[in-house]
Amino acid sequence: MNNKANKVDAFARLLDVLDMLRTHCPWDKKQTNASLRTNTIEEVHELSEALLSDNTTEEKKELGDVLLHIVFYAKIAEEQGKFDIADVCNTLCNKLIFRHPHIYGNAQADSAEAVVNQWERVKQVEKGGNKTLLSGVPSSLPSLVKAYRISEKAAAVGFDWKERSEVWQKVAEERTELDQAIAQNDTDAMEAEMGDLLFAIVNAARLYGINPDTALERTNRKFTYRIGFAEEKARQKGLNLSDLTLDEMEMLWQEAKKSEKNGN
Repeated sequence: MNNKANKVDAFARLLDVLDMLRTHCPWDKKQTNASLRTNTIEEVHELSEALLSDNTTEEKKELGDVLLHIVFYAKIAEEQGKFDIADVCNTLCNKLIFRHPHIYGNAQADSAEAVVNQWERVKQVEKGGNKTLLSGVPSSLPSLVKAYRISEKAAAVGFDWKERSEVWQKVAEERTELDQAIAQNDTDAMEAEMGDLLFAIVNAARLYGINPDTALERTNRKFTYRIGFAEEKARQKGLNLSDLTLDEMEMLWQEAKKSEKNGN
């Protein structure tokens, strides 16, 4: 691994390369915050994919791509006389120090849960911090991630079940209300109650230490593999998946499950 001096040199090299590109490359010269934004979202998703795949080579590559976007935005701001990458780093360091009084001050926090609770309280009082408990949750977050963050923040100030097992009563309650909406064939009520049920399940995941987005993506990947397996088996017989009966699809589905367990 590189020592601190090597890391600093590598970061300085990145800044020098970006300065050169920004000065001489036609494409880099024309980029703005607006033109880069969608690319940034794509790069973050690609990093997420690499992390989920546990692919070290891809992780390193995609982290670099995200880092490029960070220094690029800072470079644009510097050109506009707003701030530069040093301001970005110092602002981050100041925030981290302020939000960790158990490390840099006299506060006590002996568990990860205590640190999270303290973090949310500190954010409420810091200069320029969130004005309300949930104002720091970006409205553009995917709904599943947003639900998790909302419930996490509410729990940090004590709005939570006393025992995690109690959440299943809420899940059952929301399921009953959804069943009632279905019985009434009320589409609007069904949507509302389905949302409440999903939110309750997100809370259950949080209380049991499970990230619901990660859990759902795990199932997405599992489902994708099994469907792909069944499609390939059907193709080997000169058929499309739609040509198979439901029973035949189920047999291939079970075969795919066995294939997963055997590590194929």
